[in-house]
Amino acid sequence: MRRILFTIVLCVASYASACTNFIVAKGASTDGSVICTYNADDYGMFQNLCHYPAGTHPKGTMRDVYDWDTNVFHGQIPEAEVTYNVIGNINEYQVTIGETTYGGREEMVDPTGILDYGSLIYIALQRSRTAREAIEVMTTLANTYGYNSEGETFSICDPNEAWIMEMMGKGPGSKGAVWVAIRIPDNAICAHANQSRITTFNMKDKKNVLYAKDVVKFAREKGWFNGKDADFSWNEAYAKPDFSGRRYCEARVWSFFNHFADHFDRYLPYVMGKEKNTEPMPLWIVPNKKLSVRDVQECMRDHFEGTPLSLDQDIAQGIWNMPYRPTPLTFEIDGKKYFNERPTSTQQTGFSYVSQMRSWLPRQVGGLMWWGNDDGNMVAYTPIYCCMTRRPECYNTPGADALTFSDKNAFWVCNWVSNMVYPRYSQMFPSLKQVRDSLEDSYFNHQADIEQRAVQMCQTDEQLAIRFLEDYSIEVAQQMLERWKQLAIYLIVKYNDMAVKPEKDGKFLRTPEGIQERVQRPGYSDYFRRELIRQTGDKFEYPEE
Repeated sequence: MRRILFTIVLCVASYASACTNFIVAKGASTDGSVICTYNADDYGMFQNLCHYPAGTHPKGTMRDVYDWDTNVFHGQIPEAEVTYNVIGNINEYQVTIGETTYGGREEMVDPTGILDYGSLIYIALQRSRTAREAIEVMTTLANTYGYNSEGETFSICDPNEAWIMEMMGKGPGSKGAVWVAIRIPDNAICAHANQSRITTFNMKDKKNVLYAKDVVKFAREKGWFNGKDADFSWNEAYAKPDFSGRRYCEARVWSFFNHFADHFDRYLPYVMGKEKNTEPMPLWIVPNKKLSVRDVQECMRDHFEGTPLSLDQDIAQGIWNMPYRPTPLTFEIDGKKYFNERPTSTQQTGFSYVSQMRSWLPRQVGGLMWWGNDDGNMVAYTPIYCCMTRRPECYNTPGADALTFSDKNAFWVCNWVSNMVYPRYSQMFPSLKQVRDSLEDSYFNHQADIEQRAVQMCQTDEQLAIRFLEDYSIEVAQQMLERWKQLAIYLIVKYNDMAVKPEKDGKFLRTPEGIQERVQRPGYSDYFRRELIRQTGDKFEYPEE
């Protein structure tokens, strides 16, 4: 019997428990695209761009399943006779799946189950042509072979529909799962970020709501719910929001919604997390304007700017206004526990994408994943088309891993740059942003022409169109890598030793004698100067002479 190894092409990663997903239904986007995003966040995570080729498999072929996070072998399941091409988190039919982990009741985890959340995602992508098919594949597999992860929220989208699904196991040895999936209205946007978001749901709406038959019964049997079926709330029973679920997680959802909603500060008491009886946010909202892909990319770079949660209001921002905080999220001092804010954009992102699915184009062209291999704020998202069977070397570099640096690898080169920028953010980030935005401008400026040519090729030679899109995406990604290397060198030269070398028209200035012009020494920011003096009083006051 031939076996198919479930390769962990995205590399072994530690537990990815801190991710963010945004969802835009087709009627809420500027061009009719369905859009969904994923920041895959974890500490020490190293990620490549995965690829699973399409295939046909003899009946009786078995597939080994290894845990996506730990690479631990869980068991075998029968392989599908036909599987579809998958690149990253999108397949050749434009189905995209993302996730965030929320945990929930620990006693619902089934360690004997074969399927973890990552396995479910990539197996479903290989077996599904629509979001509804993916939901059926995932739930059927979980009920047949068991689900061994904690509570999970999935974004499951195709060119026509956007869904949010939440799933949990049923305890040790159960070999089953409870779940509920809700279609996002076509004019709405949704988000989830490590906190269960589904509350009550309309069990009579068979078109837009799908759920496990025993989703309420199971909670009753466990003593977690005793009301009417219509009053059943998924997260009240299985994953009730606590302070951390609201402040660290729901706050990211709030910030996304807040960009596209009027008077959304009404939900601040809820996301601040300290008040008990406050109004929770809705699962989705109808935005006050339609969203473009670039709008959504900017939201993936969010640090709560301009809100009460902003990270530029305390000494933790350091000398140069850094909108990032060290982990862990909590710390203790003098017997008291404190916390850091947790924005969407975070330094521990392994990969980030914004997936664009378009029903009016040939599927080879319509599915487009804008991909980055680091914190979304610190990368230029490059285009990866769903039909691709070849990957850029920079996103799949032989020999590179979490402990092996390679200047041919996007993860490492992007992290090289971002780790220079983080502690000197207000000094260095404008230079990074200029390069990032210039690259992305060029991608979007060329998108219509590239896709028009690909559509014309599809009409006569589908494989030619695929090769064309592959060549373009690979070229763009590799050019990005080279530009990022140049940026790394520029940053160390310009900002060496906490000073700034002057330049004009893109060139560093020299004296008539050929040496560098005198450097600028900006010193502390005004905020930090005041804070330093507040803490030290007259200790550093310069005496009058």
